[in-house]
Amino acid sequence: MTELQYPVGPFTVEPEPSAARVQEWIAEVAALPAALRQAAAALPSGGLDRPYRPGGWTGRQVVHHVADSHVNCYIRYRWALTEDNPVIKAYAEELWAELPDARTADIEVSLRLLDAIHQRWVLLMRTMTPEQWKKNFIHPVLGARDLVTTLQLYAWHGRHHVAHLGLIR
Repeated sequence: MTELQYPVGPFTVEPEPSAARVQEWIAEVAALPAALRQAAAALPSGGLDRPYRPGGWTGRQVVHHVADSHVNCYIRYRWALTEDNPVIKAYAEELWAELPDARTADIEVSLRLLDAIHQRWVLLMRTMTPEQWKKNFIHPVLGARDLVTTLQLYAWHGRHHVAHLGLIR
């Protein structure tokens, strides 16, 4: 079951990454909308409405979840860059995935949202200084999160969910 839940392996932090490594992760985030679109297009007929594992989300819910999650992360970056250690609002992703729009909406809506939000987010990240990458936001459950670790997490998050769509194929 672990291979189905974490098809690219669990997330691990790379402490003190090089500037080149940061640029690689930014490139992954930049490429995610196209990779997710391609993975969704490769699904068989009915694949969007099949779960990637028993008890898991459907392909449709995965696509909408990625949009929900990445919009939240983009806002968290903006807070961290403009406020001192802001406390962010967490959201119940498992409940968001059960809302009617996440269960039934055309994925193109979320794919277009990802295209737009990633253009802005990547533009922002490409202008950040080394000091800005060290800025934090405070997650109410997980505690302080710096922006470079958050970048690593979201590069992994994209690979993780593209791989979930691959499991449906």
